[in-house]
Amino acid sequence: MRRSSIALAPVLVLAVPLALPLAGLAGCSQKAPAPEVVATGAPAAAAATAPVPADAPVILAFGDSLYAGYQLPPTDSYPAKLEGALNAEGVKARVVNAGVSGDTTAAARQRLAFTLDNQPVKPTLALVGLGGNDMLRGLPPAETRANLDAILAEFQKRKIPVMLTGMLAAPNLGADYVKAFNPIWPSLARKYDAPLVPFFLAPVLGQDKLLLEDHVHPNTQGVERIVAATKDEVAKALKAAEARK
Repeated sequence: MRRSSIALAPVLVLAVPLALPLAGLAGCSQKAPAPEVVATGAPAAAAATAPVPADAPVILAFGDSLYAGYQLPPTDSYPAKLEGALNAEGVKARVVNAGVSGDTTAAARQRLAFTLDNQPVKPTLALVGLGGNDMLRGLPPAETRANLDAILAEFQKRKIPVMLTGMLAAPNLGADYVKAFNPIWPSLARKYDAPLVPFFLAPVLGQDKLLLEDHVHPNTQGVERIVAATKDEVAKALKAAEARK
């Protein structure tokens, strides 16, 4: 994810648990690799833990580095691990990794149509995980909301149900910013009748053994922890999406 354009150094010395991990996101973009899987529809994992049935419905994971699998092998990214976990439990799913490290909601909004137009199979469900880079750059929450709203509207237009994985603002950005930023995801989830994971990083927050050296992005074990915390909700959302078809 990209370096913040605002001074976030004070976050590093705050004692608030949320502030420390979110601050690290600001320092990883300049060495962030290209996404391991291009956002045109390649499978998230070439070799999943459990085989993927040929008729498995597609889940599109559309987000930033937290989906792309920053500094991890492609098979250890969240989409890849999620795919393996779902199929291991008998939930047929092919998860496509459309995560791009460094994406803001504006950048993701710009590439959404191209990403969807290049899917060989229409997704049955989309996971949307964006907003962390907006927060780190101190972008106005109103812009973040507008971009996410437009992204969800495009999915709705194409009749692709969505599940949101949310983000929270670092407390050092101030009470006004937090008050405007944090409700974005619950509000849009209600508007689009979308399932919501309130804070994607909650399962690894403040646990260094589950994080990379930047103290933000999950390592392989951290990804597995997030998958364990979210797979049941994803399976439920996928079942509901299939029922709509």
